[in-house]
Amino acid sequence: MKIIKFGLIALVITAILAGCADAAEHNSGNSDLNTPSASDFSQTTSERSSSDKNNVPNTENGKSIEIMELEKGLSHTRYSGDYKFEKFLSEGGAESDNEVIAFLAENLIGNALLSFGANNFGCSAFSAKGGNGYYFGRNFDWYNCNALIVEAYPENAYSSISTVNIDFIGLGANMLSDQILTLAAIYAPIDGMNEKGLCVSVNMVEDNESVNQKTSKPDITTTTAVRLLLDKAATVDEAIALLKQYDMHASKGLTVHFAVADANGKCVAVEYLNSEMIVTETPVVTNFYFAEGPKNGKGTQQSHERYEKLMRTISEKASFTANDVMSALESVSKHNYHDGETTEWSAVFNQSTGEAIYCHRENYSKRYTFNINR
Repeated sequence: MKIIKFGLIALVITAILAGCADAAEHNSGNSDLNTPSASDFSQTTSERSSSDKNNVPNTENGKSIEIMELEKGLSHTRYSGDYKFEKFLSEGGAESDNEVIAFLAENLIGNALLSFGANNFGCSAFSAKGGNGYYFGRNFDWYNCNALIVEAYPENAYSSISTVNIDFIGLGANMLSDQILTLAAIYAPIDGMNEKGLCVSVNMVEDNESVNQKTSKPDITTTTAVRLLLDKAATVDEAIALLKQYDMHASKGLTVHFAVADANGKCVAVEYLNSEMIVTETPVVTNFYFAEGPKNGKGTQQSHERYEKLMRTISEKASFTANDVMSALESVSKHNYHDGETTEWSAVFNQSTGEAIYCHRENYSKRYTFNINR
């Protein structure tokens, strides 16, 4: 894809469209906000039945887009309509964040020149069997940031809920309209679940081997790969088949792998070594390599500790509830390690019902619940 330069209005934004590791430096600039109660929130999210799915307001071209601030550092938005991802793919995708930005500027957000930056952060993800299906749990570990929960209802793809670090979309994100920020966020998910129960998260590995495949295939970046899977894959096997059709390019040379899990309980780590995609079945993914070979196990010591603790939890319990999954996430959240980071969000995705439960900044007594109405 050719990078297009725009010289009219320049909104300079730094973004990290990548995964997770254990070190970063960031300061949040939020002002104090009035935090809604859980009951107030449940009234605003309006969990819809399947029959109501087609009644989601069409927000194409920015109509009716509103970002609701739920509490300090956590917001929610909903978009229904065409966000031109099919066009993005048909034009060859993108092999860099700048090319993603160029596509957005030309097709969705007008005269905007965006530039991305990068840092590292750390995460845990796991699959657990429930009484009537499977759950996928995800911690996003970093320093204080601004998180955005995005419900997307495209016209010709699966509905999904995903999570975005708004700070990855940049300095000055508070200067953007709700329309532009929402559209940019749709292309920048770092975890999520679609209506078929397919879940994805991006995790980093501390390594100097960048993922930058170079063949004749169309191109995809870290977070546009997440969007691809949320939009088009119903199972892990379909996700793997889709990823094989593209050359992967990790943002800013960072080393990432993906945790992918489906409603049938299959969960894998998808990694890229020597430009080869390697898939390893594992119910838990943190921040070290799973692929067999010389780099197997390479990653941080803390990521091994989190992995072992979650593996013990899974082995000791035959059936999980949503509360059990959230408790397991709490057991490996950042306050247990005293390294200066926080778990910015913990998400429990019910893969059989489409329900997503979020806790913010390790406040596990307060939960926000959505349903993407499978």
